[in-house]
Amino acid sequence: MPSWTDALRFAFQPVVNLTTGAVAALEILARPEVGDVLAQARRDPELDGRLAALAVRSAAQRETLLPLHVNVFAGTVADLGGLAALRDTVRDVGRLPWEVTVDIGPPFTHVPHRALLEGVTALREEGFRVCADGVGDGDLPLRLLVDLAPDLVKLDASLLSRPTSVSAMRTLCEGLGALLAVEGVETELQCGAAREAGAQLAQGELFAPPSRLPAADVYVPALTPPVASPPPSGPPVRQFVRPAALLPASASAGRVRALLTGSPDVSGVLLVDSAGAPVRSVQRDRFLLSLSGRYGHALYADRPAARHGDRPRTVGVDATAWEVLDVLADGERSRTADDVAVVDKRGRCVGIVRLADLVRALAESRVEEAAALNPLTRLPGSDAITGEVDRRIAQGRGFALSWLDIDGFKQVNDGAGFAAGDDLIREVGRSLERAASGTTRVGHIGGDDFLVLADPDGLDPLASAVLDVPWAAGGRPVTMSLATVLCAAGSVADHRQAAASLAPLKQAAKALPGASWVIGRSDTPGHEVRRGVRSAAAPASSGAAWSGTGPRAEAESGRAAAG
Repeated sequence: MPSWTDALRFAFQPVVNLTTGAVAALEILARPEVGDVLAQARRDPELDGRLAALAVRSAAQRETLLPLHVNVFAGTVADLGGLAALRDTVRDVGRLPWEVTVDIGPPFTHVPHRALLEGVTALREEGFRVCADGVGDGDLPLRLLVDLAPDLVKLDASLLSRPTSVSAMRTLCEGLGALLAVEGVETELQCGAAREAGAQLAQGELFAPPSRLPAADVYVPALTPPVASPPPSGPPVRQFVRPAALLPASASAGRVRALLTGSPDVSGVLLVDSAGAPVRSVQRDRFLLSLSGRYGHALYADRPAARHGDRPRTVGVDATAWEVLDVLADGERSRTADDVAVVDKRGRCVGIVRLADLVRALAESRVEEAAALNPLTRLPGSDAITGEVDRRIAQGRGFALSWLDIDGFKQVNDGAGFAAGDDLIREVGRSLERAASGTTRVGHIGGDDFLVLADPDGLDPLASAVLDVPWAAGGRPVTMSLATVLCAAGSVADHRQAAASLAPLKQAAKALPGASWVIGRSDTPGHEVRRGVRSAAAPASSGAAWSGTGPRAEAESGRAAAG
């Protein structure tokens, strides 16, 4: 009698690393030829678990070494017995649990949240990884997403038209220690948007459609460095993680040799203990060379491969690319090109990183950074500052954005010469850099204009550095004008709104004679004069509109100037 499984086939779709262009994993998709077994599985946890188990078995028949993603409904995970078949199959086919990611998909409505979280905890204790699937196009509550603390979040590609939402999700993922993926990518424009928003992984028809056989080659558009500048400590190692070839620590040399000779793209094998922690690292060339002697294979094939391995080099999943280079530099020179194992907080291997990927990316980032620097001051331009503004907005942080320029700079150049003007600009830039501390960013946006991004409580040292010292160019005294807009968390949507709020404050500062500092809020009209005295001819302003201290501040500034 025919079984429903006779009409069921599986397709494989690659999950692509957007930094390296390599295939990071394979998602296995059920493709019933007749009937609607998926609709039945939605209501039947046992059936859904059997589908996931069959998906893993199908991948084993294709002899793929890549990590796997299997799809299950949230209700199946909440039913603690629903995934028993998956657990048994993973063990039967010789895969390790941490090589399998369980993509938990909607519906989440009416699923008992406590039972779901208990099911996720049980999966994690066995070593499986967890992905929140269909985020942005499903019914997953944000609070539940945070409680799930998934290893991976998959966003629907429709959210790419709302880049602020994707950036905010990237920030949330960073806080949860999760990777961000975009699924359903169909165009190069979507791929570029995913990278700019900070997604590390993606999948969709653009790279490779689902197919009966695991794809060996995928199309990846030319990789360009992301628009947002990397943090000063370097890009995170998560961006460069490749799948690792894992075998148990007890594996024989013959088994390792079979894996390496059958998979020419594998550069090495990591031997892991029962908890998934790397214990030995077997590098391809050195291992095969050790077995290439006259009786090498006969002597060593049945002996433990660990004898031919080295102590693994490991970094935490939260490390930066520069930290990986430090690990390589501190070891033996003969192992400089060895893969580095990336481990999670439990010490389990989540993949490897290759030196070539790191060097290429760091070199590109340095070239991009150098191209973006102002040639006169060697300070970053407006793109770096506005990118950091958008990052802080996405993180829900308040900030202060300041604009500074030199009063009457054209007259300075005309009277003292452009060389004296250039010297003055360089010295102003150096003074701002010396006064900057912590997360303060200083940018030179051209001419005599500077941008400074700082925390609201870090403004006074910056103001003093440029307003409380005498400036001169070619013997001519020079003053500065400073304008600051305070942006509370949630008060602006992006850097454009922050810049629009700053524009009238710039005009107000320039309207004051001598050194001046005007400060206002993005969500409140008016401004306060912190430095400078309004001339009699200058129009009155709503200086006290938002703080009630404007007149007092102006009076104190006037007394200070008179003193």
